[in-house]
Amino acid sequence: MNQLFALSLAANLVFAQTAVVRDSWFGIDKIKHFFMSAFIESVTYSALQAAKVRHRPALGSAIGVTMAVGVGRELHDRRVPGNLFSIRDLTWDAIGTTAGAVMLSHTIR
Repeated sequence: MNQLFALSLAANLVFAQTAVVRDSWFGIDKIKHFFMSAFIESVTYSALQAAKVRHRPALGSAIGVTMAVGVGRELHDRRVPGNLFSIRDLTWDAIGTTAGAVMLSHTIR
């Protein structure tokens, strides 16, 4: 009986570890979230600047669009079997958006 319990416990620990590793804080997926958020923000900001929107409103709108895309992507992931809604992905989206905003705030206006 103790061997069966130990085997069951070991299996649970292995599968629990797999679930944790699948959505780690640091991984290639998080790098993609970071850079795609900065890219989306930059493109949105540039498009708004080309449309003659002033710096502050363009930057604020670019931040909003970028975060909406990130949340929308996570909501989509939640509905697709095998994917999950990840707060960690959203965190990296926010970090990428912040980095993009800092860089854009130092651009020539």
